[in-house]
Amino acid sequence: MPDLIYTFRSITEPISLAHLFPTPQPLEVELGCGDASFLAEYARQLPEINFLGVERLLGRIRKLDRKGRRNGAANLRGVRIESAYLLEYLLPPNVATALHIYFPDPWPKKKHRKHRLINERFPILAWHALAPGGVVYLRTDDEDYFGQMMAVFAADARFQPMATPAALAALLTDFEREFNARGIVTRRAAYQRD
Repeated sequence: MPDLIYTFRSITEPISLAHLFPTPQPLEVELGCGDASFLAEYARQLPEINFLGVERLLGRIRKLDRKGRRNGAANLRGVRIESAYLLEYLLPPNVATALHIYFPDPWPKKKHRKHRLINERFPILAWHALAPGGVVYLRTDDEDYFGQMMAVFAADARFQPMATPAALAALLTDFEREFNARGIVTRRAAYQRD
């Protein structure tokens, strides 16, 4: 099986999905895929969907490659880059049916909150990346960050809240399993684009 990590030809030209995936099918993107436990399993369960994992740390994106190849996931690829940059400059417009953002860095200190991925600008980037009817799925353990996530999406009338499907909510990330074992609650939200 070929390497699942996509090497950019250019970081100024949009990604060619036809070059990335052997079979054209709907695309879902996980921004900050961590050790890829969630994404590798999700891709295994849904071979009729293509999945792109985005992670800036090399060790983590290599885990996506190992886990995906172990599962024989021809529908899974990973890219090593900052999530916001990928959304703004490299992902073709209106191609994703879903964006998954699970347990992003909460940047808990007030002076660092400007670094949060889900900020007042994020709904604009998400709207351009998503196909009509596409959904942003969010999970975090951080109550303050969760409040910010809900506020920025509530401020954009192009997104409507919806329930996270039970089957998706049941598929946990490694962080989530660890947090839940310690009694830390997962906060979930989902927003559908017009």
